[in-house]
Amino acid sequence: MEQDEIYGYFTAVAAQDGQISADELQRCLTESGIAGSYKPFSLETCRLMITMLDRDMSNSMGFTEFKELWQSLNVWKNTFSSYDRDRSGTVEGHELQQAFIAMGYNLSTQAISIIMNRYSVQGRIGFDNFMSCCIKLRSLTEHFQRRDTTRTGRAEFHYDEFIQVTMNI
Repeated sequence: MEQDEIYGYFTAVAAQDGQISADELQRCLTESGIAGSYKPFSLETCRLMITMLDRDMSNSMGFTEFKELWQSLNVWKNTFSSYDRDRSGTVEGHELQQAFIAMGYNLSTQAISIIMNRYSVQGRIGFDNFMSCCIKLRSLTEHFQRRDTTRTGRAEFHYDEFIQVTMNI
């Protein structure tokens, strides 16, 4: 999809200030068809998308942030599609772990189990929940890496910082 077309989707719902809210983002993504044959994104997932890229803490998204989101969504959608081999619109735990490894996340069996408990329905994770999980993983990883200055896999958080990071995602 060309930038002009992406810009068209964005401007169709953007407020006069050139920003879109979570409900406008949901409408924009639904109308764009980026979810393909999968169910459209929930409002909660759209809120997470905005939070992931909301560097100015405006609780909205400008076009530059939207373009970055669009690129991430396409990568995650392609990853999901490649592991949704039966085209059921869901992935199982072992497929989820393989998808995360392909995206550079080497999570323990325990972490995958926690993710499955949180996001799966009858042992399968749907597209919207997969996207929510990817958004949270990306955001948490970025926050962690900023504090892991020695790149040892250890970071220091003050309690209030930890609460801010985890509750904001």
